Amino acid sequence: MKKISVIPALTLLLAIAFSCSEDFFDKRPLGATDETVFYNEKGINALMIGVYGGMTNAGWGASVAHWTYGSAASDDAYKGSEDTDQVPINEIERWEVTVTNGYPSQMWNLTFGRGVHRANEVLRIIDLTPDLAPDTRDRLIAEARFLRALYYFQAWLVFGDRLPIITRDVENPRLVSNVNPEGALLQFIISDLQFAWENLPESQPEPGRPTKFAAMGLAARAYLQELKYAEAKPLLVAIIASGRYQLMTNFYDNYNIANNNNAESIFEFQRAVNDGSSGSLNAEMGLGLNAPHGSDIGMCCGFHQPSQNLVNAFRVDQDGLPMFNTFNNTDLKHDQGVPSSAVFVPFEDEVDPRLDWTVGRRGIPFLDWGINRGRDWIRDQSNGGPYMPALKPFFRKEERYSLSTQSGWQTGVNANNIRFLRLTHILLWGAEVAAFEGDLELARNLVNLIRQRAGNQVVMGRVLIHELPPGVYPWGAGTDASDFMSGGAVDWTRPAANYKIGLYPPFASQAEAMRAVQWEQRLEFATEGMRFFDLRRWEKLPAGLNLMPMAQTLNDFQKGDMRIRTFMAGANFTERDKYQPIPQVQIDLQPEVLKQNPGY
Repeated sequence: MKKISVIPALTLLLAIAFSCSEDFFDKRPLGATDETVFYNEKGINALMIGVYGGMTNAGWGASVAHWTYGSAASDDAYKGSEDTDQVPINEIERWEVTVTNGYPSQMWNLTFGRGVHRANEVLRIIDLTPDLAPDTRDRLIAEARFLRALYYFQAWLVFGDRLPIITRDVENPRLVSNVNPEGALLQFIISDLQFAWENLPESQPEPGRPTKFAAMGLAARAYLQELKYAEAKPLLVAIIASGRYQLMTNFYDNYNIANNNNAESIFEFQRAVNDGSSGSLNAEMGLGLNAPHGSDIGMCCGFHQPSQNLVNAFRVDQDGLPMFNTFNNTDLKHDQGVPSSAVFVPFEDEVDPRLDWTVGRRGIPFLDWGINRGRDWIRDQSNGGPYMPALKPFFRKEERYSLSTQSGWQTGVNANNIRFLRLTHILLWGAEVAAFEGDLELARNLVNLIRQRAGNQVVMGRVLIHELPPGVYPWGAGTDASDFMSGGAVDWTRPAANYKIGLYPPFASQAEAMRAVQWEQRLEFATEGMRFFDLRRWEKLPAGLNLMPMAQTLNDFQKGDMRIRTFMAGANFTERDKYQPIPQVQIDLQPEVLKQNPGY
């Protein structure tokens, strides 16, 4: 969408909420707006901006990027930073969440208190608006229902089926139970999305507004949560067959701010900075903690650090293929505990080139910022490990202050959109459907298409020095920013590491195909908040077809993680931990109405 401040829209929504109260000392409160002023397309669109507003100002416990529940709770990443900062995430990372943890409460408030409620208010206003052309009315309803489905989907990922189904016709949401018949919540989400794909246009004049294909893509992902492959398949096929989307040439093209809303993108959460709004209001402040914290490029606050397990997953065999069974037997060499001024030679093993576009590690050029100096750039290695915060949502040095915030304490907040749905998702989900159905050749071709693209671009610049005290910043002693790609203690003609990626030969079995698809999804979408939810849904695969049992995968990760840090000592993933608890504060507000998730 255009860089529109959401403040006016939020103010209008609050005004409506007050003006609709049964009484307010029997007087209209000062500043309240008669809602009839919104009974037109322009007014409805203004209110719709308020529904979008929750996505860009979600807060740390409710980030729409799911870096806490989908990434830090999995084997992909650590909370990072220090163990005394943002303590509620410690419980999420260790699978020890209590019912009073404030982070799930923030997610509940976002999805229901803001998202669902605001979408229902927009739907109510549309119903009361006369003289809308039928196609305009249907399009506006479709957009509001897409947004309602999106908020429900986000809540469903975190809390599971125990969500109250609240439509715009519900008179008293406080009386709506969160215990639903089996499949009712999924059907409710799909119903909203089907109306959306039947009434939304194939393209929108403003990026960030949903299209027909965005609704189809979200519906396909919703079906995949329950492994309803037959239902997801025609939606995936239709998106691909539309011809509207093409893979970008390079993997990292999807993470450059310059490539926001690109040819591969189906739906993005829009982020904007320096647009006149307050602080990071339009920039998804839920990611504001996840910027480098150390010297030279320090911002705030060093959270969301990739795990050693994830780094190990990028190692390849002599054919450039993943080492499924042995990838985590030993750790790829890391600088945990090694001072920046001491000698450290990065590993020379061959790895998938996507590693250094995903993980910032010592001795590798960190975009255009400088040589990653290791320990000095990490807030607390003993807690968060040796790697920089997840690289994908970050920005280039040349973009600082123009495409990142210019003031405040979260100066890592930037305009890099969150690519929620893109063609890569559709292709790899299509490969998963094909593997499940036994179409092994189609699964192989789709996976290889992604792998072939991954080899198009590698991080360039072999660092020639191995002691990295402050004086070598950015590209060696006596250098400055102008030496990027041209000089300093770096051989810019050579790749930064030994990269190799191969294509799969024909799969020998359905299980082998499914394992390759699952692995590819981990590598391609690493640190994008999907891993935990993927492990959970793959648990539902038939016996022998899922080679990544969730509890075994995460508990094996916990044991292996003890090789580099002690934070996970004693942690144990159980069935209860597949979903977050319903916030106790909500249950207390609605006693005998809301029921807690099992095990809490």
